[in-house]
Amino acid sequence: MRCESRLVRAASPRLRPLLLIGGAFQNKETWGRCEKLLLRDMDVFTVDPPGWGTADPLPSGQSVDVLAEAVCHMLDESGLRQVNVVGGSYGSAIAYRIAQRHPDRVGRMVLVGTMAAIPEHSREAMERALAFLDAGRMDEYAHAAVDILMNPARLDGITNGSRVRRFLLRRLTALTEAEAVQVSSNTRRLLRHAELDTSVRVPAPTLTVTGEHDAFTTPAQCRLMAAACGRGWFAEVAESDHMLFLERPTEIIDLVTRFLADEPLHGLPYCTRVEQLSAPSLPAPRAVGPTPGGWTG
Repeated sequence: MRCESRLVRAASPRLRPLLLIGGAFQNKETWGRCEKLLLRDMDVFTVDPPGWGTADPLPSGQSVDVLAEAVCHMLDESGLRQVNVVGGSYGSAIAYRIAQRHPDRVGRMVLVGTMAAIPEHSREAMERALAFLDAGRMDEYAHAAVDILMNPARLDGITNGSRVRRFLLRRLTALTEAEAVQVSSNTRRLLRHAELDTSVRVPAPTLTVTGEHDAFTTPAQCRLMAAACGRGWFAEVAESDHMLFLERPTEIIDLVTRFLADEPLHGLPYCTRVEQLSAPSLPAPRAVGPTPGGWTG
């Protein structure tokens, strides 16, 4: 399967390269302002694994492990041995599996809008949106999907909420036929493989982040993901919900950069809560599953 990646070098990097893995409606070129802010401190590596952007389609029956190995393959091709990782929404599951299967490739990790399992009310909403998509009823699909991603009852309390909602509605209404196939396949994969295996702890220091009004990957769910990591932190961002990278790009990039640089997180004015969870004694990192061909730890 064909994949694509993009490596942008920083003028004066002070941190190790950053792997960015986006959500269902992102590709390697759509990080915009967030990428520009990150490039002040680090090289940025963005990816289109199978099922994303211009990469080949990935059948819905394939698991997230295939996506994790595809990303590691692209890292190998680009000569990036160890990286920090940021995974957003759907991309957080891929990031998590990379950190489990190849722990010595990940320095520090941030998971934005993440959860270990899809709750029943979200599953029903996703299946309802899929029915509109498969029927070609794009306006109804767009509204159903955006209602999942942005809490309509809290829109007035979300920074840039109305603007971001209008942008997403235009974007999803205008999906091409190929993009609709990608979205349908990726959503079905997420529903089929709905629960992450948290029994193998991630040794990399990990920050999970969500917006205070996120009704999809709720603060409680994100906090549970942090607790499942060996060294976990949890942060809740004020006046935002699931679309943090669009709603509060300056704040989320500041938070990410501080964590990757191992700087203090407490007292940040844009966070309603920051919590460092317990850090139990961990065994030496071990790989889970096969490593990519040609790479040795």
